[in-house]
Amino acid sequence: MGSTRRPRPPFAPALPPNRADTVGSPASAAGWRVGVMGVCERPEAKRSAIGRPYDPERLFLPPDDDLAPNRPGETLRARLDASRTGRAGLVLARLLGRRPVEDSWRRRLAAEQVVGAELEELTAGGWEVVHSIVLPGGPASAVISHLLIGPGGVFCVASEPTRRAHAEVGDSAVRVVGERHPRPCVRRARHSAARASLALSRGCGFLVRVLPVLVLVGPPSWEVAASLEDVRVLGEREVAGLGALGGALHPHRVDRIHTVARNRRVWLGA
Repeated sequence: MGSTRRPRPPFAPALPPNRADTVGSPASAAGWRVGVMGVCERPEAKRSAIGRPYDPERLFLPPDDDLAPNRPGETLRARLDASRTGRAGLVLARLLGRRPVEDSWRRRLAAEQVVGAELEELTAGGWEVVHSIVLPGGPASAVISHLLIGPGGVFCVASEPTRRAHAEVGDSAVRVVGERHPRPCVRRARHSAARASLALSRGCGFLVRVLPVLVLVGPPSWEVAASLEDVRVLGEREVAGLGALGGALHPHRVDRIHTVARNRRVWLGA
């Protein structure tokens, strides 16, 4: 005569194996972790048909707070759409020898679209990418153009158009032939990566290392100072090589970091 087993209550947590990234709280003692939106998440949670865990923060993320639909250059598109300078005004400014800021925005938008398209190609290999993340409390340029998350780690990718001129990359700035002043894009890339690491580590509950990458778009040639070691400098055709990197993050960690990164509210404290 067989015996019937009582089903486990749907919300009764089972004790999982010890994990290094759990938080020392009553919730974590039962195998649960409190996420950035205050939703309890169990590491050994229910899985989908393809073996990926359901993430409650992703399921209940409000559309207005979800950055995943952002297109490359989303913030630049918004600036151009909000600009009140008409076509006639732009033509007149150019005839007078001025450089409208809208021209710079369009060049940067084109560069971000090129790099963003290259990064999107990597998603078939287990990578995730979030575009146009606005950082609070800074200048209008305080935007992470692309955040790449995958087996090889997390990368803060900045796009820099160079007008098809030779570029010299130093420890903190880029000098483009024909321009009077250097561009502080190396320093910005380094600073954005540090802020991203802080925000993601706080949101995930474990340390997330973010590496800065500077992509030069358009130069026929460039030189990188030998002393520059913490910022990876690439040409637009070398972006695909990031997809060959691996061994840094488990797929579950990739999913977790991506879930946190796509939440707009996570970046309010960056």
